[in-house]
Amino acid sequence: MNQLLSTVKEFIRDLQAQKLRTFLTIFGIMWGTVAIVVLLAFGMGFKKQLSINMHGIGESIVIMFPGKTTKTFEGFGKGRRIRFLENDAALLKREVRGIKAISPEYSRRNTPVRLGKNILSPNITGIHPIYGDIRNIICEAGGRFFNDLDIQSRRRVTVIGDKVKEYLFGDAAAIGELIYLGDMPFRVIGVMQKKTQNSSYNSRDQDRVFIPASTFASVFGDIYITNIIYQHADPTQAEATNEKVRTVLGKRYKFDPTDEDAVWLWDTSEFDKFVFYFFLAFNIFMGVIGSFTLAVGGIGVANIMYVVVQERFKEIGIKRAVGATRANILFQFFMETFFIIALGAIGGFLIAFGITQVMQLIPIKEFVGTPEISIVVTLATVAVLMLIGLAAGLMPARKAANLDVVECIRT
Repeated sequence: MNQLLSTVKEFIRDLQAQKLRTFLTIFGIMWGTVAIVVLLAFGMGFKKQLSINMHGIGESIVIMFPGKTTKTFEGFGKGRRIRFLENDAALLKREVRGIKAISPEYSRRNTPVRLGKNILSPNITGIHPIYGDIRNIICEAGGRFFNDLDIQSRRRVTVIGDKVKEYLFGDAAAIGELIYLGDMPFRVIGVMQKKTQNSSYNSRDQDRVFIPASTFASVFGDIYITNIIYQHADPTQAEATNEKVRTVLGKRYKFDPTDEDAVWLWDTSEFDKFVFYFFLAFNIFMGVIGSFTLAVGGIGVANIMYVVVQERFKEIGIKRAVGATRANILFQFFMETFFIIALGAIGGFLIAFGITQVMQLIPIKEFVGTPEISIVVTLATVAVLMLIGLAAGLMPARKAANLDVVECIRT
C-alpha cells in the first residue's frame, strides 16, 4: 500500500512538472476511447433499432401460404392447387413440437369499411386471439384484443389499425363505436398501438381491420383460409420445424414434402440469423477501427514513458542503491502508465456518454437508432484499454527495472 501511495505521489509530481506533455498523452488516450466507445455504441444502437423494425411483424415467425404442386406424388400430377382449412392450424400445433403458437388467418380486400361519409377498403383479417401475441399487435389503453368468447359467440367486434382509426375517426375516440363492414355493423373494441413495421405480407397492420376468425367465416362464407402463421419455440431448430410442418401437410394433402412450391414458407428467423452475423462482423470492424485509434494513443504513452525513464536515470539508480528491487521499479513505471491511461479513459467515457445523450435528441432513431453504451460496449472498451496499457507500459517499465545501478548514478 505504501508503495502504491508513493507511486501516486510521484505521478502527480510528474504531472505538475510536465503539464503539456502529460495532457497531450492523456488526450490521445481520451480521443481513442471516445472513438471506440462511440463506434461500438452506434453499432449496438443500429442493431437494436433494426431488430425493433424487423420484429414489428413478429419475432421468429413463419407465414405459410398454400401454393401449387410441381412434383408428382402417389399418383397425383403436377399443378394441383393446395388449399388450407382452419383446422390445419390445430393439426400442426398437435403434431409439430417446435411450434410455440399458431393461428389461421383469413384475408379479403373487396369489402368497404365505413363510418358516416368516411369510406376505405382495408385488408379485413379474420384471426384467433393468439394472433395478437404472435404478431406483436398491442391495443391502446382502454381497448382490448379478442378473447375466446369472441370466437365462440362469433361476435361482431373489431380491432382496427392506427391508420384506419385515424382515417375513420380522426381525433375522436373509437373504442365502443360502431363501424360498418359492408352493411354489417361491428363494434370497435381496440385500436392497435402505433408500431414500426418495415416488412409485411398482404398489408401493413396499421391499415388492417381485424375480426374474429369464426365471425369472418360466418359473415363472408369463406371455407378456405388465406394463410397460416406460426411462431418457433426454438429459432435454432427452425429448419427442422419447417420440414416437419411440410411433412404433416404433405401427408394430409398428398404432396411431396420436398415440393417447396406446394407450401411456401416465409421464415423471418432466417433474417434474424443474417442480422446476428452481419452485426457481429460489423461491430468487430467498428471495434477494430476504434482500437487502431486507441493504439495510436497507446504508442504515444509508450514513447512518453521511455522519455520519463531517460529523464529519471539518477532517481532510479538512487532507489536501487538504497534497496529498491527490480520489481519495485517495474511496478512504479507500470502503474504510472496505467494512471495515464485511466485518466484518459475516464475522460473519454464521459465525453462518449455526452455524445450519446446528445444523439438522443436528434430524430434519427427510426432509421439508424441511437448509440447505446451497453455492458458489452463497456467491457469491450475496458478490455482494449487493458491490452493497450499492458503493451504501452511493459517495455518502458522493463527497461527501467533492468538499468545498471552504477550507470544510472554516474549519468
